[in-house]
Amino acid sequence: TFYREILGLRVVADYGFAKIVQIAPKSFVTLVDAAEGMHDADEPKTTAIALITDELDEWWDYLQTQEIEMRSTDYEAVDGSAHDGFVAVDPEGYYLEFERFNEHAENVDLMPVLAGLDTLYPEAGTSNVPEGLGFKATVVWFYYKDMDAIQQFYEGTMGFDLIVDQGWAKIYRVGPTGFFGPVDETRGMHNATEDNGVTMSFLTDDIDGWFDYLNSRDDVEMRHEAVVDEEPYRAFVAYDPEGYYLEWDIFNDVPANAALLEALSAQ
Repeated sequence: TFYREILGLRVVADYGFAKIVQIAPKSFVTLVDAAEGMHDADEPKTTAIALITDELDEWWDYLQTQEIEMRSTDYEAVDGSAHDGFVAVDPEGYYLEFERFNEHAENVDLMPVLAGLDTLYPEAGTSNVPEGLGFKATVVWFYYKDMDAIQQFYEGTMGFDLIVDQGWAKIYRVGPTGFFGPVDETRGMHNATEDNGVTMSFLTDDIDGWFDYLNSRDDVEMRHEAVVDEEPYRAFVAYDPEGYYLEWDIFNDVPANAALLEALSAQ
């Protein structure tokens, strides 16, 4: 109800125990019943999802009218800053960072990418969100102890392209509207934890190729010994060097995935 009514997001796949919700044109969050998922509800929620928007001021004003917890008690854009934002907390404690990136030397490679993205707005009459408020991209932030090793893993092993270097935080583009940001725990909103109640998923057309590649590497620990075949999807999970779950998925052409596949195929 929170993600649908307060944030105006659309459920594009409903498997009962898990629901895939669309945030931006090609960015999604999957909400999972802890009784059936890979994580327990009491595991540390060591992540934040940045919801990238051009309507940051308007989102702040709107959220002040809703009965939700705000980590940030005030918000004011700062002239000359590389980015502005504030943090809301979802009903079970996950951090949602509403963020706008600005013209700045730090963002010289990012801004042209964001300028070329469309904003996804809620469907009219389906939520509390005023007309004209939406999101164009996401950044998933994870929190680490050894940033040098993590940078080597995501650039060398995973092949991600660094698009923003903030020093203590990095941003990689991993999909059309999806970005990943490893953060030095000593500077971020969370400290690194041994367990993390979150999984980062990558949607791919070549899940077998990814599985064979990662399974062949000595620096990757695999959770699954083979690709798991289910009716709605095929998937497998590996771990990054500090224990975060990384999942690769391909979604089958079945009725349960109709809206999701439509979103993925849209231009």
